[in-house]
Amino acid sequence: MLAASSPILLLKDVSVARLFVARVAGNAGDGFGQIALSFGALHLGYGATGLSAVVACKTAPTLLVVAGGLAGDRFRRHRVMASAEILAAGAWTGLAACFLLGAAPLAMVCGLAALSGLARSLLLPAERGIVADLVHGEDRRAANALLGQSVAAGLLTGLVLSGAVVAAAGPGWAAAIKAGTSALGAVLLTRLRTPRWRRDRRPGVMTDLGAGWREFTSTQWVWALTAQFTAVAVAVTAFSAVLGPLYMAQGHGGPGGWGMVAGLEAAGALAGGVVAARWRPARPVFAMALLPATATTPLLLTGAGAAWWTLALMSPVPGACQTIYGVLWTTTVQATFPPQVLARVNSWNLLGGFAFTPAAVLVAGPLSSGLGVTTTTLGAAALVIAATLATLTSTQVRHLHTEPRDSTTSAATPAAP
Repeated sequence: MLAASSPILLLKDVSVARLFVARVAGNAGDGFGQIALSFGALHLGYGATGLSAVVACKTAPTLLVVAGGLAGDRFRRHRVMASAEILAAGAWTGLAACFLLGAAPLAMVCGLAALSGLARSLLLPAERGIVADLVHGEDRRAANALLGQSVAAGLLTGLVLSGAVVAAAGPGWAAAIKAGTSALGAVLLTRLRTPRWRRDRRPGVMTDLGAGWREFTSTQWVWALTAQFTAVAVAVTAFSAVLGPLYMAQGHGGPGGWGMVAGLEAAGALAGGVVAARWRPARPVFAMALLPATATTPLLLTGAGAAWWTLALMSPVPGACQTIYGVLWTTTVQATFPPQVLARVNSWNLLGGFAFTPAAVLVAGPLSSGLGVTTTTLGAAALVIAATLATLTSTQVRHLHTEPRDSTTSAATPAAP
C-alpha cells in the first residue's frame, strides 16, 4: 500500500530542515571517513592485520551504544547528538594529522579510531528517537524517510568524492574533511529544540537500563530481527571495512573504484528513501526480515571475482533495501513504544548489531590472508543467508499484518524547557 506523505514538504519545518542538513553533512563526512580510515591505515604500511586492528578499535566502542541510549532518553536528544559530533571532529582532526604526516604509531591511530567509534555510539540511539520529538502522527514515516535520505545523500557525496580525494591528495585530506563536516553538524544540531521527557522521579542508571531491556524483550519480532541484524552487521562490516578495500587494492579498481561502488550503493539508498516514504507493506515485519538478504549481492559478486564496475552496477540494490528497512524499522518501533524509551530500545537493537563486529573486522584481515579474500567473502554471504532463513521461522515475523497503534497516544508528556 502507498502513503501520500511527502518528505520534501516537511523541510518547510525549520527544525526538520536543520536536522536534515546536519545529517547530510555528518553522513557526507562518514563517507570521507570510511575511505580515509581504510586506505589511511594501508598508506601507513600497517597491512591487512593492522587495518583489521584499526577498524576493530573503531567498532569496539559501539558496545557502549546502550550508554548512548541512556543519554538519549535522559537528556535532550539534539544536545546528545551535537556532543557526539564535537567528539568526532576532534578524533578525525587527529587522524588527519597522522595521515598527512605519513607516519604514526599504530596505537595512536587505534586510539583516535576508538574515539570516533565512541562518538557514533552516542549519536545513533538519539538519532533514531529524535524524529518522535519533532514530528507526530502519519508524518513520522515521511520524516524517517527524509532522515534516511539524508544518510544516503550524505554518503553518496562523501563516498564518491572521497575516492577521488584519496587517489589525488591522500587519505589525510579526506580525514580532514570528515572533521570539518562533524563540526558543521554540531553547530546545526545545537540550533534544534527537543523535549526532555518528564518523570515523577529520576530513577537510577540500572533501573533505566532495566526498563529499556524489558521494553525491548517484550516483543518477539523486535529481538528476532535484532538477532538477524547481528549476523548481517558482522558480514557487511567485515566486507565494507576490510574485505572490500583489500579486494579493490589487489588490482580491482583501488580507492577510486571502491569509492564508486560505495557511492552507487548510497545512490540506491537515496532512491530507497523515496520508496520507503510511500510504501506500506501489509506485513511490515516480514518485509523487514527479507530485505537484508539483498546484502549478499556484493558479497557473492566479490566471491566470484567480479570486476569492480560489476559491483558498482549492482550496489544500488542493497543500498535501496537498506534505507527501506531502516524506515520500516524506525517507524514501526516509534509506533510500538512510548517516546521516552525509544533511545534505549534502539540502543539494545544496535548493541545486538554491533556486538560481534569488532571481532569480525579483527579476524577478517587474517582470515583473508589465510583463505583468500574471495573465499572469506563467500563465507560472509552464507552467514547472511542463514540468519535470514532462521528469522523467518518466527511466527510473529511472518504474520504480523499491521503496524501497532501510534505511540503519540502515550500519556507521557515532555518536561518544560
